[in-house]
Amino acid sequence: MNRRRKKMTEKKYEFTGETKKIDGRVLHEIRLLRNIWWFKAGDVGGWIESEDNLSHEGDCWVSGSAEVSGSAEVSGSARVYGSAEVSGSARVYGEACVYGSARVYGEAAVYGGALVSGEARVSGSAQVFGRSRVSGAAVVSGSARVFGAACVFGEAEVSGAAWVSGAARVYGSAEVSGSARVYGEACVYGSARVYGEACVYGSARVYGEACVFEEACVFGAARVYGSAEVSGSARVYGEACVYGSARVYDSAIVSGSAQVSGEARVR
Repeated sequence: MNRRRKKMTEKKYEFTGETKKIDGRVLHEIRLLRNIWWFKAGDVGGWIESEDNLSHEGDCWVSGSAEVSGSAEVSGSARVYGSAEVSGSARVYGEACVYGSARVYGEAAVYGGALVSGEARVSGSAQVFGRSRVSGAAVVSGSARVFGAACVFGEAEVSGAAWVSGAARVYGSAEVSGSARVYGEACVYGSARVYGEACVYGSARVYGEACVFEEACVFGAARVYGSAEVSGSARVYGEACVYGSARVYDSAIVSGSAQVSGEARVR
């Protein structure tokens, strides 16, 4: 029992004695005391404010010029590296990786096998998990969820209580917000917006400057693009296309191989 307790509390790293001050906080450089991953005992790692920021258990590690501060915690087999920053009360755990110039802060959580990279930002109480990817200059905030094998990249934003899941893709300057859901193999891109309680799923595509909002649903192999709008409790599905400046709203249904275009109105 004593040996087990000793093993559980054995230190994985130590402070090198080098410090730096960031926004009034003193961060300490760390050095490994045992081999993990491809790192060897004696290798110098990144920067943490206190030992509460990086667990001594598991293979979690902070390397490069990465910083972990505040009451943030990195644990499990998670890695934070490059010039990434994890702060506030954020948590990175499981086998998740945060790297590049990415920032995770607030009460956000990145876990499972999720990757957050580039200049991406994850904040608020947002969660990124599963095998999902958030990269580029993408933003995930509020209480949003990105999970499954979903990808959010470019300058896309997922906010509010929105969910992006399955194998869905949100990219370009697209926005998914409110309580909207994008899932399956759906793609939302360009400057498109999906918000309210709208759903986009299946292999549907919403792009250009199109908007899907309120309680509308676009699914199947449907396409909504240009500056088209689908709203109310409308449904667009099958191989239907809504484009141009067309509007589909109220309880309208557009399905099959139907085409709604120009300035047409369907309600």
